[in-house]
Amino acid sequence: MQIEIRDDFDLKKIVDSGQCFRPKEIRDGWIRFIVGENILHIRQREENFFEADCSAEDWQRVWKNYFDLETNYQQIRRDVENFAAGNSCEKFLRKAANFGAGIRILRQAPFEMLISYIISQRKNIPAIRSSVEKICERFGRRVETNFGAVNLFPTVEEISGATLDDLTGLGLAYRKNYILDALEKVSSGEINLTALENFSDDELVDKLKTIRGVGEKISNCVALFAYHRVDRAPVDVWIARAIEKDFGGENIFESFGKNAGILQQYVFYFKRSKR
Repeated sequence: MQIEIRDDFDLKKIVDSGQCFRPKEIRDGWIRFIVGENILHIRQREENFFEADCSAEDWQRVWKNYFDLETNYQQIRRDVENFAAGNSCEKFLRKAANFGAGIRILRQAPFEMLISYIISQRKNIPAIRSSVEKICERFGRRVETNFGAVNLFPTVEEISGATLDDLTGLGLAYRKNYILDALEKVSSGEINLTALENFSDDELVDKLKTIRGVGEKISNCVALFAYHRVDRAPVDVWIARAIEKDFGGENIFESFGKNAGILQQYVFYFKRSKR
């Protein structure tokens, strides 16, 4: 089907933005996205027009929400420019927002984000993607698509019985123990990932931090990318460098407030791309 999108929407920037680890370009401009059991292949045909291999019903039911298409990202970039006006980091923020135009915060699956960001500790993005794919290959259900077979990210039930030996050979190292603790807490109901949707931001982050190995950065990443708490701005090595070198030691995301997580993505993408 053909889809018209008039707001900021750049498929390749979304894939490379650092928020997701499974979306990838397949061939001929086709990019694959997966959320739960839903698989989408989509490519840009011309300005503002995209071709997707899903029904109109599935686009409305799944993918419109997944890509956060109810939010006006052009307006958010204007908000960044207004916020930056007269600021000592005005030039940097304008460049970052313009460079990142097209990025959107995806609404991803909480369990997948929890495990993926536990894996992300002290790993670069290619290494994270490799480990996530290996987990999918070992534990996830294999399904056929128009572009070949692909393994879904495993459900809690499919991976909950995993042992340290089962997690060996996936590039996880010490993170295996953290994953096992997360699996135990989620499968036992001690942490109900669905119920967390109703928690306040601080309650959500604090609950996630009860999992072994989940600290401030990981909990905020899960809050932002799984629960769409877009006022949360996780501080990783790239954002810490921006705060120190580009913002004079000030965490400007706290001042930006609403949609700070979207600004964080612009800054992260800009800093990492310009390294």
